[in-house]
Amino acid sequence: MIAADTSTWIAYLQGDEGEDTRMLEMALAERQVFMPPPVLTELLSDPKMPEAVARSLSGVPMMEIQNGFWTRAGALRARAFAKKRKARLGDALIAQFCIDAGMPLLTRDRDFRAFAGASGLEIAIIP
Repeated sequence: MIAADTSTWIAYLQGDEGEDTRMLEMALAERQVFMPPPVLTELLSDPKMPEAVARSLSGVPMMEIQNGFWTRAGALRARAFAKKRKARLGDALIAQFCIDAGMPLLTRDRDFRAFAGASGLEIAIIP
């Protein structure tokens, strides 16, 4: 099982080549992909998103929010800030969903490194 970040989904939907897009395609074929809710929100924010693609993305199994999520996400972001790292709110939420689920995150976005290591976030790919 794996979760994919917005950066990988966009690359995949645009037909870009890369290890991350190949891994996402394989995981989709095996029904092993879960959608962090903030990723779906980011993807569906594109006003040019074709309706069929939006329906397909909405059909990917959604990750569940767990009790205490917001507190843990805030603490995660605070730890990144304490290390003088960039920690966007959306990225912190995506990272916390993956940490809670014990699921690796497939991403092209290097900003997620701020949440890796001590936080328990496993990053599957950053080209």
